Amino acid sequence: MADNRIAGLRVSRPKSFQLDKCDPNDKLGWNKESAIAELEQVKVELDALQKRLSAEAERSVLLVLQARDAAGKDGTIRSIFSGINPAGVSVTSFKVPAGREAVQDYLWRVHEACPPDGEIGVFNRSHYEDVLVVRVKGIVAESAWKKRFRHINDFERMLSDEGTAIIKCFLNVSRDEQAKRFQERLDDPTKRWKFREGDLADRKLWPKFQEAYQDVLTKTSTSYAPWYVVPADRNWVRNLAVAKILLKSLEDLHPEYPEPELGTKPIKVV
Repeated sequence: MADNRIAGLRVSRPKSFQLDKCDPNDKLGWNKESAIAELEQVKVELDALQKRLSAEAERSVLLVLQARDAAGKDGTIRSIFSGINPAGVSVTSFKVPAGREAVQDYLWRVHEACPPDGEIGVFNRSHYEDVLVVRVKGIVAESAWKKRFRHINDFERMLSDEGTAIIKCFLNVSRDEQAKRFQERLDDPTKRWKFREGDLADRKLWPKFQEAYQDVLTKTSTSYAPWYVVPADRNWVRNLAVAKILLKSLEDLHPEYPEPELGTKPIKVV
């Protein structure tokens, strides 16, 4: 049965979409206790569908997680994929390009990391950094990053045509919640290492990042690679929402086990 609350997170009308109208603290009508319990059931279903996808080995799924710092990309991945066969899931975390990556086109390393048939691929940050950070910080000229929306749409169209189901989730954390999480990192000796001096500088650029995300969500949410804006101020809402978005994508593929080579007749091994 379709979940209208999840469907409502999809950027289905890009021309009229406004990121500022999305509430990062939205509970989506859930309560914490039942949502945590439901996530465990969703994970069971994800595991079963992933096994079919792997056995079928004809299509793949790409889950893109994009967000500001402290929105919980790592936590989302841990919460959803713990207990699922790691052989069928790959996670790629994109850092600042270095070495050969730095002298290739910006999509080169991304294409190399896309999941093969039978696999779920997860991007922790993604090719969208090349229309977000590079824009806000003036790393590339406006004439360059503006062209990239078309490049990315064409790239994702190609992946879709070749059998990869693409879902993209923007984990929408509020500025106040980000400040709270940053402070928790600074105050916790086991998490302080995660904090960078540049995090404070990026907070000053919040309006510019908001504008850049608005463009990303409206210019690259397509029928074949849609964006979902997920409330991320509450971890339990974020985790269940992303899990259910992924589950719906796998259900729509209807992966099936291949026919046994020896058919279904009884066979006795001697």
